[in-house]
Amino acid sequence: MRPDVVTFWHGPLDALRLTCLRSQVAAGHKVTVYSFEPLAQLPDGVGNAEAEAILPHAFSEKLRPPQPDGTWRDWTILQFSDFFRMRLMGRNAGLWLDADVLLLKPVEIDLTKPYFAWERRHQLGNSVLYLPSDDPIVVAFEDLMEQEELTPDWLALRHRLTFMLRKLRGGSNRLSDIRVAIYGPAALTALARRAGALNYALPKKSFYAVHAEPKLFFERADFSALIGDPEIVGLHISPKGRGSAPPLAGSLYAWAAKRFGVS
Repeated sequence: MRPDVVTFWHGPLDALRLTCLRSQVAAGHKVTVYSFEPLAQLPDGVGNAEAEAILPHAFSEKLRPPQPDGTWRDWTILQFSDFFRMRLMGRNAGLWLDADVLLLKPVEIDLTKPYFAWERRHQLGNSVLYLPSDDPIVVAFEDLMEQEELTPDWLALRHRLTFMLRKLRGGSNRLSDIRVAIYGPAALTALARRAGALNYALPKKSFYAVHAEPKLFFERADFSALIGDPEIVGLHISPKGRGSAPPLAGSLYAWAAKRFGVS
């Protein structure tokens, strides 16, 4: 079936994300963006829902204290969204797509099975994610969220050693400070392996053909193979600070902006 699409956003949306959201609507999906503050100028067909009802803002303080003015620090947004998407899976809310996933065609899923793809050779991506609400990966995250210290039982040995050494040296005692993606793709991969679910993973190019090479999206290039490949469902884009820059003529971004621009 064609699921509803859900995501989380904190702060203003840039032009790239607005283009991607329009592509998700154009593919025939109902799209909802969860946020703590109302989002202005959302594209037609994109709804805005209250994030507090899914995962309270206060949960962020388990990751790290806010700035003196109350704003979130460095990695907090990314890590909070790792937990938020799992909470949405537990609510049967739909298919999670990062706001910078450009859809080239509709996504069809089996609601009884996981849906994700390889981001790199040995790691799943969590920018495109669906899990049944009773999936063991969802259950593991729900159990983790009950902890105050947020220390996963699936943590890799190298991360356990890094954390132990950091504490011994008087560094941060928060696991969330080890690396930005500690609760993201690496966690999803470890849990999928433990659950015997890696066989559900789609090939890398289904969603991550340009993920690690943003120049393929933002710079002039022959992108006909990307938009013409039937195995590419969408493109997760890693903007690297270029989300607000105007599209460069002859780039895949320019093509996408024209195709999914404001009607």
